[in-house]
Amino acid sequence: MHDLDGWSVLVTAGGTREPIDPVRYIGNRSSGRMGNAIAMEAASRGAAVTLVTTVNPPELEGEVVSVETAAEMADAVWERVPGSDVIVMAAAVADFRPAVNHPGKLARADAPPVIELEPTPDVLAGVVERSRGAIVVGFAAETGSLDRAVKKAQTKGVDLLVANDVLSDGSGFGTPTNEVTVIMPDGTLDPWPLISKPEVAARLWDLLIDLRPAQH
Repeated sequence: MHDLDGWSVLVTAGGTREPIDPVRYIGNRSSGRMGNAIAMEAASRGAAVTLVTTVNPPELEGEVVSVETAAEMADAVWERVPGSDVIVMAAAVADFRPAVNHPGKLARADAPPVIELEPTPDVLAGVVERSRGAIVVGFAAETGSLDRAVKKAQTKGVDLLVANDVLSDGSGFGTPTNEVTVIMPDGTLDPWPLISKPEVAARLWDLLIDLRPAQH
């Protein structure tokens, strides 16, 4: 018997890539290691896991959906929200994308292009809107102060938010470790020490089990 037996879990991982042309894109430094660790930990505890990812996935017993852009992630995630017990949004989704995706490679000789940006779909907001009783966990990568993450936890409708300062040693993108602060919607902060990402994942699932004991 595993402590997540019977749970249906949806996890996102990696950073989205928003194309400028067939060669170039706007992206971020997310490696997907945190999201992968969360998915792997859930599967090891008996959950039925769906991982929606922009990076190479781990060897995971469950459904893996590969996407690239924020719009693709939105479509894949929103489709799978119904029936999910817990949704962990660990991916770094771009807030903006080029308004025009040029069909051919832009030539250097044509001078630097002006790239006009437009908002991407708010994947987390769409998840909250569709979740209907599921636990929703948001993530926020910040630089320095976590004030914006606290506001996000209070306004996004999540059950909790996991924030980290990517400028802190050992807590940046691609590192094997992470130093996170768990933020509740009432603004309560629970700072965790610098530990490995698999350890963060294990502690997170322990916390989520405590938040959802009645159904399981």
